[in-house]
Amino acid sequence: MVDLVDGTAFNFEQGQRSRKLFAAVVLAALDDAIADDKKYGNGPDQIARWARSRDGREVLSCAGIDPNERVVKGLMEFVGRGVRTSVALSREESERRHALEESEAA
Repeated sequence: MVDLVDGTAFNFEQGQRSRKLFAAVVLAALDDAIADDKKYGNGPDQIARWARSRDGREVLSCAGIDPNERVVKGLMEFVGRGVRTSVALSREESERRHALEESEAA
């Protein structure tokens, strides 16, 4: 019984690591699309084309993201904002957005 639990826990951990790896690939694709948007002006189209492709749908699924049209539109909006993923995920950016929302609400 202990071996079964250990094996299940190991498999779960491996799955979590795999999901994180594929999420990193999604973030890299977003950064590439943002760079294309700044350089050529076609970033949202690039990320949409990638997310709708077979490889893109596979990567999104492996990252735990449902590859539907709503997700594609969200990715396009994110790229359209032009904020790199490392900045968007930082605490400072989160605090700045929160302060901006509070000032707009007041």
